[in-house]
Amino acid sequence: MKLRIKSNGIRYRLTKTDVANLASHGVIKEHVDFGDNKLVYVLRDTVDNELSVDFKNNIMTTYIPKIMIAQFANTDRVSFEGSYGEVQLLIEKDFTCLDNVSEDQSDNYPNPLSMK
Repeated sequence: MKLRIKSNGIRYRLTKTDVANLASHGVIKEHVDFGDNKLVYVLRDTVDNELSVDFKNNIMTTYIPKIMIAQFANTDRVSFEGSYGEVQLLIEKDFTCLDNVSEDQSDNYPNPLSMK
């Protein structure tokens, strides 16, 4: 799971394994270790109908409705977006890059633009 934060926007990119784990376990999480502190970021399922987010004790939890997770896992749907207060949220499938990169992309979704 990749995380990108810019101003009041939070963007998650999920690999095939991330989507499968979220669908089967209802939660995925990662962290950034700053030595004395960690930033933990979590995607967790919810029965609510909208995306939401909270930040407590260095843990940022974004809640994604179970119906969205099912659509992610079982359809070609590539993203969900919404807002929670002033925060803009985007959760999307991680596609392989069109450029050559050194990053392992073997678990990414095929880029639709590379099939043209």
